[in-house]
Amino acid sequence: MTSLSSIAVGGGPFERDTDPNPSPSSSIDSNTTPDTDFTPMGSPFQEVAVPKNKRFLAKKKLANLTQEEKISLLTAADFWRTKSIPEKGIPAVKTSDGPNGARGGIFVGGTKAALFPCGISLAATWNKALLREVGRHLAEEAKARQANILLAPTVCMHRHPLGGRNFESFSEDPLLTGKLAAQYIKGLQERGVAATIKHFVGNEQETHRLTVNSVIAERPLREIYLRPFEIAVREAKPWAVMSSYNLVNGVHADMNTHTLKEVLRDEWKFDGAVMSDWGGVNSTAESIKAGCDIEFPHSKKWRYEKVMEALNKGELSQADIDRAAENVLTLVERTKGSDLTPEAAEREDDREETRELIREAGIQGLTLLKNEGSILPINPKTTKVAVIGPNANRAIAGGGGSASLNPYYTTLPLDSIRKVAEKPVTYAQGCHIYKWLPVASPYCSDKTGKPGVTIEWFKGDKFKGEPVVIQRRTNTDLFLWDSAPLAQTGPEWSAIATTYLTPKHSGKHTISYMSVGPGKLYINGKLSLDLWDWTEEGEAMFDGSVDYLVELEMVANRPVELRVEMTNELRPLSKQKQMGMTHRYGGCRIGYKEADQIDYLQQAIAAASSADVAIVIVGLDAEWESEGYDRQTMDLPYNGSQDRLIEAVVAANPNTVVVNQSGSPVTMPWADRVPAILQAWYQGQEAGNALADVLFGLRNPSGKLPCTFPKRLEDTPAYHNWPGENLEVIYGEGIYIGYRHYDRTKIAPLFPFGHGLSYTKFEYGRPSLSSRVLRENGVIELCVAISNVGEYDGAETVQVYVRDEKSKLPRPEKELVAFEKVALERGETKHLRMELDKYAVGYYDTDKKGWVAEEGRFVVLVGSSAGDIK
Repeated sequence: MTSLSSIAVGGGPFERDTDPNPSPSSSIDSNTTPDTDFTPMGSPFQEVAVPKNKRFLAKKKLANLTQEEKISLLTAADFWRTKSIPEKGIPAVKTSDGPNGARGGIFVGGTKAALFPCGISLAATWNKALLREVGRHLAEEAKARQANILLAPTVCMHRHPLGGRNFESFSEDPLLTGKLAAQYIKGLQERGVAATIKHFVGNEQETHRLTVNSVIAERPLREIYLRPFEIAVREAKPWAVMSSYNLVNGVHADMNTHTLKEVLRDEWKFDGAVMSDWGGVNSTAESIKAGCDIEFPHSKKWRYEKVMEALNKGELSQADIDRAAENVLTLVERTKGSDLTPEAAEREDDREETRELIREAGIQGLTLLKNEGSILPINPKTTKVAVIGPNANRAIAGGGGSASLNPYYTTLPLDSIRKVAEKPVTYAQGCHIYKWLPVASPYCSDKTGKPGVTIEWFKGDKFKGEPVVIQRRTNTDLFLWDSAPLAQTGPEWSAIATTYLTPKHSGKHTISYMSVGPGKLYINGKLSLDLWDWTEEGEAMFDGSVDYLVELEMVANRPVELRVEMTNELRPLSKQKQMGMTHRYGGCRIGYKEADQIDYLQQAIAAASSADVAIVIVGLDAEWESEGYDRQTMDLPYNGSQDRLIEAVVAANPNTVVVNQSGSPVTMPWADRVPAILQAWYQGQEAGNALADVLFGLRNPSGKLPCTFPKRLEDTPAYHNWPGENLEVIYGEGIYIGYRHYDRTKIAPLFPFGHGLSYTKFEYGRPSLSSRVLRENGVIELCVAISNVGEYDGAETVQVYVRDEKSKLPRPEKELVAFEKVALERGETKHLRMELDKYAVGYYDTDKKGWVAEEGRFVVLVGSSAGDIK
């Protein structure tokens, strides 16, 4: 036990309205292993100098603008770009999603791009140097998409395992999140691409995300939900922040004076631009005064003339408008300066070094949860392997929503395993886990016979006259929110999509159809599904009906004509009054599945029985985990089929390895019976290769859980307060989220925060402190020796927690205050040195309205997880 004495510290450290949704035609048709050795930990609030000349240049340009030009800068020019004023030397800058790859301007099927591991997989590496390298490579990818601003990283907290977007965020712990985000941001911005840290703040669920009120007491708001933003803002100076959709304590995030002005600007001295989430502005004067500088996407609902009206009424001052415009101009200066070169077409930039980095990040994120009997690693020369499961022969590379993109390529677990294994590998699918039927695209051809769908676009929403545009799309996922040719159709459009579906087998097959706006599906000329006035909403990210199914007798190799008529009138009709608009997004999704020809479960049992080791690859996918909706259960989908598969396989072959691909915890009722479990997350385009490297011991797993895996949903901190009621969610668990909750309630999790095994063994030396007294502006250096005493080279993450022995206010049993990842060859010892300062022992006192570090005794805990203190 180590006692530290500190002194108190006050103050903060720490008519008919149409949504125009324009997307210019140019955006529619445009085509080394990182070092894992430790680096000394700095203060979470370390200051980084920002070049003042960029703001100076912005001020100079601002002085030459008319009032109308200033106001025009406060709203985007289209879906992805800021407003240009060429005659004043101000170019447009382009944004791009997202956290695990720079997608470009088309949501589905756009320019191919590098697909990195998702946020939680990156966090599972616990490797700050690696995150910085990821940021650097993402910057180059953004440039290839002609983007200057990446809408990332996502640092919302893992408040509950059912959060639909957990996969995109880092962790349940604010320090781990903030530290990794800071490095990611540094990597991006040192290559000249702006980071947009998001979503500020209290956006921990997707249910009613546009309208839910997150009720968060000030202490958890400061210590948990604002803290990762604070660490990143103070350490890395992101050039942009994105406000969230939700309300925070009764006020929408885009107009929340407390969070945007008092905290972000006044306390943290944030020097960048604040942009809204897409469609996330909720007022005119209040939003601008609070500090939301620019509205995305283009819209006339809140700004333009209404800003001038607010100025004339005295609701806004000239200083308010100038400040917001200056912040937008500063963002432009930092990313593009005065470069008025016309925007080039998006391009691919598939680099070998990026491929290698993605593979390395995947390997370091793979988290070995259990390995009884040392079943792993598998000997590729002597072991006969069966690969089983619904995710074994699919590219489960990322979650759904704005984090998705069109990857350069993907790697399948089955293919990658077969490349390494020297014995024959058998395969069995085992079961289906579809949320929606797979897209029909592989079976479809357009009117010319090429793969895809023909779309005929009409001006207006009545299918009148001749088509103004005819397109071929390769995907039958036709959500058209950001890619309708509005320059030709106008803001209200109608379209006919036609495709010819050719079955491979004869039988009773199933077609699915989901519509965003009004829609009708015709099969061979006959009306099959009329969703013109649908009312029951499904779980599509951008609004849409439930998925309707049609069973149809089909003959092998005989095409079936599918024709969809659709418009972008808003549905359900009740939303027109609610949202104050008649037209918004349109589109549809066509899925298809042929009738099963075999008994998948029996096939899996047979494969497992004849193998030395059975690898069962299960989990979720981009349909089950996505932006736009939360998960409904922690269980593996669908209806217990995967759990039954695992139980059957382990009964047939006790040497079973379960690989789970998900972006958040799942229940594992079979965990006691399965000897080896590997958490594989969503790992991007190299997912299959990274997995095979680890399974066969070509590389040693070193991932650690960034979130606690509970035994059951009822054990979780927010179980009683999720997802709220009557558009309000109370963060009633306060500061006790994640491991803080499990420590306090003495509920044993399935696997604790920070847990992750290795094929080798590490030995911790006795830690020492440079001093036992911590003074206000001083630091104490903690030193600990780590030795690799096992048979493999590997890497270990050392975690440092602090416990306050006696405090004025209740505090968690322990809190993470430092961590370092160190690579060790077998037989090697290294000494890690980490600094502890006042922020390692402080907490937020609402009575003092500031952070305090009380005088007293603190215990420093060194461990390999929250459940394994050495």
